[in-house]
Amino acid sequence: MKVLKDILYKASLTATIGNMEVEVSEIVFDSRKVSQGCVFVAISGTQVDGHAFIEGALDLGASVIVCEQLPEKKRENVTYVQVVNAAKAMGIMAANYFENPSERLKLVAVTGTNGKTTTVTLLHQLFMEMGYIVGLLSTVENKINEDIIPTTHTTPDSVTIQALLRKMVDAGCTHCFMEASSHAIVQERMSGLHLAGAVFTNISHDHLDYHGDFDAYIKAKKKLFDELPRDAFALINADDKRGFVMLQNCKGLHQTFGLKYPADFKAKIIANTLEGLELDINNKQIWFRMIGEFNAYNVIGVLATAILLGEEEDELLMQLSKIKGAQGRFEQTTLFGITAIVDYAHTPDALENVLKTIQGVRTGAEQVITVVGCGGNRDKSKRPIMAKIATQLSDKVILTSDNPRDEDPSEILREMEAGISPMGVKKTTLNVDRREAIKSAVMMAKKGDIILVAGKGHETYQEIKGVKYPFDDRKVIKEILNLLKND
Repeated sequence: MKVLKDILYKASLTATIGNMEVEVSEIVFDSRKVSQGCVFVAISGTQVDGHAFIEGALDLGASVIVCEQLPEKKRENVTYVQVVNAAKAMGIMAANYFENPSERLKLVAVTGTNGKTTTVTLLHQLFMEMGYIVGLLSTVENKINEDIIPTTHTTPDSVTIQALLRKMVDAGCTHCFMEASSHAIVQERMSGLHLAGAVFTNISHDHLDYHGDFDAYIKAKKKLFDELPRDAFALINADDKRGFVMLQNCKGLHQTFGLKYPADFKAKIIANTLEGLELDINNKQIWFRMIGEFNAYNVIGVLATAILLGEEEDELLMQLSKIKGAQGRFEQTTLFGITAIVDYAHTPDALENVLKTIQGVRTGAEQVITVVGCGGNRDKSKRPIMAKIATQLSDKVILTSDNPRDEDPSEILREMEAGISPMGVKKTTLNVDRREAIKSAVMMAKKGDIILVAGKGHETYQEIKGVKYPFDDRKVIKEILNLLKND
């Protein structure tokens, strides 16, 4: 139990009514999860307004209401706290409730359109290899070293984040690496966190369905850096033209990494094959088990982050050279002479990066067959762009369902098809059934060919009309290869 006035420390209050010394059992923003003696935070969300559920929360036993607008009718023996921003206040309250765990370890947040998951995963693996107890907060999984922390949230709310960090501190974690999505930043899920550093990987066309336009999307990423403390580092990709925008108004230590332009941490690609990358870093030639220019950026970004956290370069390079990439990121399987690559690429930029990487390592004699779709209830403007990129950089393309969600998958494919040139149409087929689309790709493939299955990566489900059906691209491609080619 915590005292209300203590967990409100540093929150911007407008007014208070009632007993501020009351003890509270937990902090809740979902009225369905209210328990006796808890704080209910009324957040104005994108779909529902928590203020509409205040009375219901009180009926279930909430003893404290935190809100932006005080209700006209107030109950006796209930404490009401009016705040400027309820979502931000909840993050600060959660941090105080769990005794500010982010101040007890080194927490680094990674943001950007592409590369977030790979970067935090590599950092997590790297620091484990160096003997630390390390936490991971990613869209794939949350972990303490190799132990997965069960959670029902794909992208945790601020209370869950603080609870997870508390578990990490109690387990002896010295570091934690977390993804910071634009949604999480704007929705104040990062509120109350003390960061040792923030990393910007890149920015391209994504989430405009949520943010409205590209400028708003950039500002969402920039907010993370605007709010960094002076004792934190701000590490940005110098080769992304919007990277330096992140450093405007940023109080932290400004640092850069890259491959092309002058940077504090720089790498040069010497060799890039399907077996791995050879990079020149400070006149040292190092072989890495990851593939492609995009992974060269991930490697140098990870190296820079670790050095800024106080680690030695030579030891880092030795350990990094042993590590594989993240699940579902350019994940390869070779069976019966056919190379299958599963990748999470679900934006135009990511798809182009993956296909250009394949183009860079292919001999030219083989076919590149791409299976790709676009998610429903998401930014529609990227659909024709992704189909165009797929046809320009592949020999054959099968457009198929991704996670159609509430949309008609056939309509999504028609919108994708609109971006294909007359020449591209000849090499493209449509199949709304993702398993059948992958099967068709395998049937087209001959020994030496490369199949790219893009869009879902690590995901183990397909979301259709509110239901998540089991579906793992990695398992499906292996099953079909074994079924059709093992003769």
